[in-house]
Amino acid sequence: AVSLVALTVVVVPAIADELFGVITKVDVDAKKITVLEKGTDKEVEVTTTDDTEYVTPKKTGKINLEKLQKAVTKQVDAGKKGVRAKVTHEKGVASSISTVGKKKAAN
Repeated sequence: AVSLVALTVVVVPAIADELFGVITKVDVDAKKITVLEKGTDKEVEVTTTDDTEYVTPKKTGKINLEKLQKAVTKQVDAGKKGVRAKVTHEKGVASSISTVGKKKAAN
């Protein structure tokens, strides 16, 4: 019984995946975002739902794709790739999207 409990503990955290990268595209109509994965330069498409949370340093709420699209466009227009974010998802469906602020330490 002890080994089953230990196995359960190992399996449970693997349900949701975390994707770190930059949101480069927002498709409002299809409710999808495209994330350029950090370290791989691979584009990953993630679907959002009405229950997807959007977390910023100031607040947490339901995702507003129109606002996110404007933020991505603003970053791209400023010469950046897009909005840096951490996307928590399961099988490509996002449960939470957190914007990632700039690190204080210089590279």
